[in-house]
Amino acid sequence: MQESRLFKIIYYLLDKGRATAPELAEKFEVSVRTIYRDIDALSGAGVPIYAEAGRAGGIHLMSSFVLDKTILSEEEKQEILAALQSLNSVQNQIGGKTLQKLSAMFQLHSHNWLTVDFSRWGNQGFDNEKFELLKSAVIRGKNVKIYYASSYEAFSERIVQPCKLAYKARAWYLLAFCTEKQDFRTFKLNRILDLEVLQEGFLPYNITKPPQDFEEEYNLITLRFPKEMAYRVYDEFDKTQIKRQENGDLLVSAKMPEDAWLTGFLLSFGTQVDILSPPYLKEAVAKQAKLIYEKNKT
Repeated sequence: MQESRLFKIIYYLLDKGRATAPELAEKFEVSVRTIYRDIDALSGAGVPIYAEAGRAGGIHLMSSFVLDKTILSEEEKQEILAALQSLNSVQNQIGGKTLQKLSAMFQLHSHNWLTVDFSRWGNQGFDNEKFELLKSAVIRGKNVKIYYASSYEAFSERIVQPCKLAYKARAWYLLAFCTEKQDFRTFKLNRILDLEVLQEGFLPYNITKPPQDFEEEYNLITLRFPKEMAYRVYDEFDKTQIKRQENGDLLVSAKMPEDAWLTGFLLSFGTQVDILSPPYLKEAVAKQAKLIYEKNKT
């Protein structure tokens, strides 16, 4: 209890500059004598704290205390503030308050270097709210009821125990233990149509590896694009997966999940992609294109 109060006294003095013993006693709900004992304890620990008598006196820290006594370098302070700025950018109120406190403590200005908005174009903010609710459930260890749009089961309602939020291939995922399947599952946040954080809790899981779906050994897919599609190819693939040919064509080799999503993804390139391998993927895309034509022809 005393250690917590000692830290709070330091922060209060860093923020206010100086304070009287009665002021600190009232602030921390202890006696004036206890405050003076705390001052002695801080001084004995090497904190440059002083008490001056008189109307302009009071208890204060040496003005250079933060710079001289901190164990963090200037670069480390900036890194901490930058990390907290990223939390604040996702509408984390606690992160914002912590950012203000540490900015004052470090005597540094926090640069507003990042803005993160999880909502899609035209969205009214549910994506941001969804991220915050799931993050809170992960940290607090609370069960979550989700209404999910799966590529296999259409729509389903599940109770999950959220373990980790992960960002992969320009999309956010939730790794959670599904109470119905009694196994870990990965859910794409965009497909969570509704959710409710439940009161029931669970013991946190020790997740040190990425979600299993991310580690799965996918087959190698080889694609060829004309040079005119460079803007789209570099949007979708890492440059290490792309080889520029002598004629300007772009050859892409990448491991990707072979499912309904991949077929739709390749169809989105229209006639500007040649599927070189595997052969069955080329057949699947051609078959799907034919079905689309048959359904939409006039």
